[in-house]
Amino acid sequence: MTLLLVQIGRNMKKIVCETYEDVCNHAADIYVRQLKEKPETVLGLATGSTPVGLYKELVRRYKSGEIDFSNAQSFNLDEYYPIDPSHSQSYDYFMRKHLFDYINIGKFQIPNGSAEDANAECARYEAELDAAGGIDLMLLGIGVNGHIGFNEPSVSYSLETHHINLTESSIAANSRFFNSDEHQPTTALTMGIGQIFKSKKIILLITGEAKVDIAKKLFDGKIHTDIPACLLLLHPDVTVILDKAANGG
Repeated sequence: MTLLLVQIGRNMKKIVCETYEDVCNHAADIYVRQLKEKPETVLGLATGSTPVGLYKELVRRYKSGEIDFSNAQSFNLDEYYPIDPSHSQSYDYFMRKHLFDYINIGKFQIPNGSAEDANAECARYEAELDAAGGIDLMLLGIGVNGHIGFNEPSVSYSLETHHINLTESSIAANSRFFNSDEHQPTTALTMGIGQIFKSKKIILLITGEAKVDIAKKLFDGKIHTDIPACLLLLHPDVTVILDKAANGG
């Protein structure tokens, strides 16, 4: 159930839903409309706990015949580096586990976390994105520090896909996914702000009480340059979907 719809600035819509499940259903409706209007859509996809419910709902709708991915292709935002794609904490593994193994998507790409040359892999990925014509519908989550993809808070931001050092807060937030006796990557390959901004439409999902503070900063009417997600206020078509918990009740 949608509680309210608010216009933030000129181009950002804020939709507050009752529950996490409602957020996922509302987002899934957008995917259904997008793929019916443009079957050959280029999707930008995200990982993390927030989109898991959305992916589950998209799988359900695919199995029921409501949505078809056969002519679509996708690019994931980011990947740890270095990490083997078969590692249980790689984003390649995550996407197969939660989505790709259960739908008929025509083609999907994820940055190669085991590439010998990180910078060369970033250049290759950027070229593939450009060759595909850029992203039609980009899915984003947001970190508690405001990062999107792995574009961490900084005084400057890379436009293109790049190799980045993760902040201590991001490393700490992700440490729960790695065993204490195994190596946790401290760098990543990520689409840059410029590539994200080329997306024709963006969906940002924000859920849970832990995201209340960062959501408030996103919606306070200011562009905080140390919060990457605030730059989305400048994009022409952004829909932010929150649950009541992330909206502060």
